[in-house]
Order: sequence, then C-alpha cells, then structure tokens
Amino acid sequence: MSKLLKVIASTGILTLAKMAMGFAIAKVVAIYTGPAGMALLGQIQGFITSLTGIINAPVSNGIIRYTSEQKKNGFTECSPWWRASILWVLTIFLVMLPFSLLASRNIATYFFGDIKYSWVINLVVFLLPISAFGTLLLSIINGLQNFRRFIVLNFVSVLTSSIVMIFLIIKYNITGAIIAAAIQTALIGVIIVLSNIGQQWLGIKYFIGTVHFAEFKGIGKYVLMAMTSALVMPISLLIVRNLLVQYTGWQGTGLWQAVWKISEVYLGVITIALSTYYLPKLSQLSDIDNILKEIISTTKVIIPIISLIAVTVFLFRDLLISILFTNEFREARNLFAIQLVGDVIKIVAWLFAFPMLSRGAVKWYLLTELLFGVVFISLSFILIPIFMLHGANYAYLFSYIIYGVIVITKIRTFAA
Repeated sequence: MSKLLKVIASTGILTLAKMAMGFAIAKVVAIYTGPAGMALLGQIQGFITSLTGIINAPVSNGIIRYTSEQKKNGFTECSPWWRASILWVLTIFLVMLPFSLLASRNIATYFFGDIKYSWVINLVVFLLPISAFGTLLLSIINGLQNFRRFIVLNFVSVLTSSIVMIFLIIKYNITGAIIAAAIQTALIGVIIVLSNIGQQWLGIKYFIGTVHFAEFKGIGKYVLMAMTSALVMPISLLIVRNLLVQYTGWQGTGLWQAVWKISEVYLGVITIALSTYYLPKLSQLSDIDNILKEIISTTKVIIPIISLIAVTVFLFRDLLISILFTNEFREARNLFAIQLVGDVIKIVAWLFAFPMLSRGAVKWYLLTELLFGVVFISLSFILIPIFMLHGANYAYLFSYIIYGVIVITKIRTFAA
C-alpha cells in the first residue's frame, strides 16, 4: 500500500498541472465564449471524446494488462499484443473514416445545432491514428510500470497541448476552442512519439510482423469494453446536455457544464493514480481473495482522499467560480452538492468495477456500462423536466448508486 501512496504522491504534480491547465482553459473559455460557448464546446468535446475513445479502444487497458503480465519475459513476448492492437486500430479507422465523411453533417446538426461544425468531425477522424499510437506508447510505459516516465510524458504533453489550446481560444474565440479540442489528442500523440524515440522497446520489429488470432482475440475483448465506455458515457452526456438545452437553454446548460468540468478535472487526482498503479496491480492477481484484499486496501486510501477533495471543492465553490469562470456563472454554486456526492459514489463503484478490466470480464462490463447509460438517460428524461438543472445531477447520483450496488454485490462472480 505504501507503493500506492507513493504513486499518488508522485502523480500529485502531474495532477496539479492537469488541474491548473484544465481550470485555465475553463477560465479562458468562460471569458471569451460565455456559458453558451462553454455548453457548445462541452458538446463538441464530448463527441471528440467518443471518437478518440473508440480508436484508442485497442491500445488502452488491454495493452496495460498484457504488457504488465508479459514484461518479465521480455519485449518479444509483449510485442504480439502490441501488433494485434495496431491491426485493430487500422481496422477501426478504415470503418470510421467513410462513416464520418457521410454522416458528419447530420451529426453536427443534431448534437451541435449547426451543420457548419461538420468539419470538426472530419478533422478529428483524420487525426485519430496519431492519437492512437501515442496512447499505445503510453499504455506500454504504464504496463512496464515505468511510473516516472509515464508521469513526465503526461506532464509535458498536457502542458504543451494546453498552451496551444489557450492560445487558439484567445486568438480565435469559440472557433479557436473548437480547433484546439479537435487537434489536442493528436498533438499529444506527436509529443509522446517524439519523446520515446530511442527507447529499446520502440523497435520496429516489435510493432510490425505476424499477428496471431489468440492475441487479436485477446485485444478484441478490450476493444469491446473500451468502445462501450467510449460510447456510453459521452453519448449519454450529449443526450443529457441536449435535454438541458431544451429546458434551460444554452445559458443554463453552460452553468451545469461548468460544474461538470470542475468535477471532471479534480477527479483526475484519483483516475491517474488508478490507471497508473491499480490496473497493473490487479492484472498481476488471479486469486479472488487477493483481488478483494487489494480492493479493500486501496479503498481505505482512496475514499478519504476523494471525500476530502469533494468537501473542499464544496466549501470553496464560490471562490472557484470567481477564479475559474466569470460572474455569469455565479448561479452554478447551487449545483455542486449533489454532483460532488455523485463523484464520491462514482469512485467507490469504480474501485470495485476495475477487476472487470483486469480479468477481461467482457459480458459483465458491457452489461453494467449499458445499464448505467440507460438508467442515466432515463432518469434524466424523468427528473430534468421536474428539477431542471438539478435533475441532471440527481440522475447522475442515482445512476452511480445503482451501478455501485451491482458491481459490489456481484464482484465475486465477474472477478473469479
């Protein structure tokens, strides 16, 4: 457990940097575009998150798991998984490219409210392979448990991409923000690739060669799980924001988006530690009792930390709004309480859900993710007309309570 604390401490600077950059971007967006611009950008970023999540599906958790399992046998034993993931990326890209070209105008009209934003979808899709290869390299580093390099590369990429994003927003307002969102993951990919040139494991022979069905199928399980995650939550949020726009307008939706952005940024404190330490650790365990022991010990560390952060955010919400946004966002202070409780429940549920990734429990993962999406959207349709902006927060909280109960009570089934 001391190793987890060390990882959390060592990721502290990275987390603070991500938080600072995230808040700086939110502040610039608030100043130059207002609540309506923030809501529109939230929609566009949500869709971009779905696209990048789909293309990154083969190069994320599966690579972390198999690299972590095989690293003791050398890079040659890891490479079949790396090559299989690249084949998956190419296959997915060849499907997504024509689809985006054909459907971008309709997608832009429905989700962004204007056909003129169809170019964003096409630009993002063209840049997806760069994003995927950068993610592959980061996942390899994570699987090799080279925590220091993983943290440094994340820090450099976040800092560089955030500076570019802020410059574009200041220079071109909402158009600059959209361009920055579209190119951000590809820019990070370029930085990651350039930073790893010369690494022993980056030899061409490890990435190009024969792909066996066993590895292709193994990575395929994680493709299904990652694609589900990439689609369910972002699309759920797109639908919920659309619903909020109907009942509260772009201005009101921007207030809700501001609170969501704060949660999204501070939750990075935990998600970075979980992706860096927790998943590789669980991947090395096969006995259910040892897995439960690791979950409980990790929960004892994580929950007090996330609870303390949530309480601090609530107590200083007025200060955060004044620093991060503008006076137009003042009414957002009333949206924090339920959102923050939902954030804590979400992390508790995630701690018990991670074995689905480490054990490759595809059916359970798909079932719980889809169930969450259906419940979140359904509750939003019921509660938003009644409670308006608060309805989205209630839907978020109740959805994660239901999700948490399921994963906690069924963990022995899917982690066995």
